[in-house]
Amino acid sequence: MLELVTNETGRDDPGSAAAVRLEDLLELVGTGDQGAFSALYDQVAPRLLGLVRRLIQDHAQSEEVTQEVFLEIWQTAPRYSPEKGSALSWMFTLAHRRAVDRIRAAQASRDRDVRIGIRDYVEEAESVTDIVEVRIEHERVTKALAELTELQRQAVTLAYYGGFSHSEVAEQLSVPIGTVKTRLRDGMIRLRDALGVTS
Repeated sequence: MLELVTNETGRDDPGSAAAVRLEDLLELVGTGDQGAFSALYDQVAPRLLGLVRRLIQDHAQSEEVTQEVFLEIWQTAPRYSPEKGSALSWMFTLAHRRAVDRIRAAQASRDRDVRIGIRDYVEEAESVTDIVEVRIEHERVTKALAELTELQRQAVTLAYYGGFSHSEVAEQLSVPIGTVKTRLRDGMIRLRDALGVTS
């Protein structure tokens, strides 16, 4: 994983106090504090790797993506705002996006290989129709997800794309399980409305 440089500022290691909040560490990381980054890494690396691995499956690729996530955290920490949610939630969002990007890139590569492999064959009209319908449905779902609040989208993404249980989502987002259930319920209602699905 990342090679971390020790804090050269002479300040006490911010990770020495067990009660240091992630938000405080992230704020210090935003100022370029390498010791805070090291402490933050120690606290959240296993959890971020766990999330990424659930999505990607492949351990080596999961480690690569997690390393990319920590590089992004280091580079974008100054833009983190507590008003947007907890530090952990913000980092989970970064990790989820990176993992999804990797999955999409791998899928695009596979799709490209398939296209090359079958370019000499004429696809049947029904097959083309199926592909178009799937793409249209995917675009509809993506647009519908964009209409959710950030909190609802996080809960729905972790539960339905990440495969987490309600209690695991609650742990990941550091909120009560009742809050998770409410966000999921409200999010699914908004998704159904956006997709025009009648119950």
